[in-house]
Amino acid sequence: MSWASSEDIYLSTSLASYLDKKLLVLLRDGRKLLGTLRSFDQFANAVLEGACERVIVGEIYCDIPLGLYIIRGENVVLIGELDVDKEELPPHMTRVPEAEIRRAQKAEREATDLKGTMRKRMEFLDMD
Repeated sequence: MSWASSEDIYLSTSLASYLDKKLLVLLRDGRKLLGTLRSFDQFANAVLEGACERVIVGEIYCDIPLGLYIIRGENVVLIGELDVDKEELPPHMTRVPEAEIRRAQKAEREATDLKGTMRKRMEFLDMD
């Protein structure tokens, strides 16, 4: 039988103030989830209702619906309450369909991969 550390207990009790509130959850892999916190446990595992993944590439974004979503506590980096009365994104951001954001993600990933490949090829020029 394992016992939760005092940090785990503090984190889970502090989540109580977020129950039934709209949250933004940043995960370790960089994904951003939005949804209403419906439940959590002592390990900070959480259940979001009406969850969606917000994907942002440059100045475009898409909220991909996920529905009821369970998040393992160890994957959470940050949790923040969203103010439902304020605009969530700056006005210059443009909402696009999921297919378009996926294409933009792929292009961004390929550009990053290419930059890394080019950097490796050019390392021999470093005269440090």
